[in-house]
Amino acid sequence: MYGATYFPSHHYLVRISSHGVTSVELLATLAVLGVLAALAAPSFKPLIERWGIRQVTEELKSTLYYARSEAIKRGGNVTIQKLPNKTGSCNTAQSSSDWDCGWFVCVDSNSDGVCAASEVVLQRYDAPANVQITRTSGAASIKFNRWGLIDGKWPGFSLVPMNQSTMNPASQGLCMSSGGRIRTIPPEEIPCTP
Repeated sequence: MYGATYFPSHHYLVRISSHGVTSVELLATLAVLGVLAALAAPSFKPLIERWGIRQVTEELKSTLYYARSEAIKRGGNVTIQKLPNKTGSCNTAQSSSDWDCGWFVCVDSNSDGVCAASEVVLQRYDAPANVQITRTSGAASIKFNRWGLIDGKWPGFSLVPMNQSTMNPASQGLCMSSGGRIRTIPPEEIPCTP
């Protein structure tokens, strides 16, 4: 018999009943959890910003290494180019130094340093909406020669939480020397220096 326990020596049944949670108890618990979440959320913002900047920095670093290795493999003619403004829902990349929308790597078959629509795209990265990515030297593309070296200005980037300054503790700089060495720098060292 469900819900009852039988004890043979005493010859009686004991009913064990279980009680559920009332709706008032459930609402009170949810209200307490809501208050705790509202109090904790602001303290998580710097952590989330730092994580987001670090993730984009690693993606950009990986792209630079990838493009360099592809240029060596293909005898040059590899370019990284920023995605244009209004790509997807991105509308913050107003100038040629704003890489907020992301970037792609192409086989620059005519070696003009620009990825044309007809050229093969090797890799693409759409940047998240909450990160400002600014190229501190150079413009909308980075061209690699057959030795995997950069033709033109070496790239330096600042990666900052949206609408913040480079002095924000979550900010990072990414610098690449003309020889291909990539390093990440803290906010106080932005912009990159050769």
